[in-house]
Amino acid sequence: MTQKFTILFDLDGTLVDTAPDLMHAHNHVMKKFGYPTKSTDEIRNLVGQGAGAMLGRSIWGQAKKEFSKVQDKKIKGEMVKDFVDFYGKNIVNESTLINGVKEFLVWCKNENISMGVCTNKQEHLAIDLLKKIGINDFFEYVAGHNTFEYCKPDPRHLTSVVEILGGDINKTLMIGDSETDANAAKSAGMPVILLEDGYTEKKTTEIYHNYLVKDFIGIEKIVLKYL
Repeated sequence: MTQKFTILFDLDGTLVDTAPDLMHAHNHVMKKFGYPTKSTDEIRNLVGQGAGAMLGRSIWGQAKKEFSKVQDKKIKGEMVKDFVDFYGKNIVNESTLINGVKEFLVWCKNENISMGVCTNKQEHLAIDLLKKIGINDFFEYVAGHNTFEYCKPDPRHLTSVVEILGGDINKTLMIGDSETDANAAKSAGMPVILLEDGYTEKKTTEIYHNYLVKDFIGIEKIVLKYL
């Protein structure tokens, strides 16, 4: 049996523009604990490594100290819990699919391409988001920040999903929007399609990629080169 081609997707900023809802959850926590709030555009630069990392990077930018160095571990835990609780209850209020995503997923399914999600969002939040926004059924497996003992940029986050899907690393493509996605894929030996205007502070010229796209319109032409 010939191995099916596999495509792995990041979630936030790649499949779904989640920044507005992440911003509201972030600001809810920051107001409660006495830190400055952020705009949606500022949030796009903080997302990518999980809730704790996002809150930490936000605090670091204002208070000049890493989240991991906050003295009271109880407060740190409360902040993350409050964020997850609030976000979980408001996960698709303003989030929208990136342009062309649904059509591309339908095309992939028709081409018999295996699809999985590798995100640093907590697994239950990722699955809930995918279900509520209407694209969960396209994916054979969803791996979140807490699915394994490792997560992006560790390449095993990607290679483990390929293994679970019964795929082949040499027949796998990663689609993401940040250096976290790109570095994981590069280390795993996978080609990368990078979305412009991703959830990152880095310029696209600073991020490893094989192809750069604005959105998912016409992305099939790129994928066909690998099939």
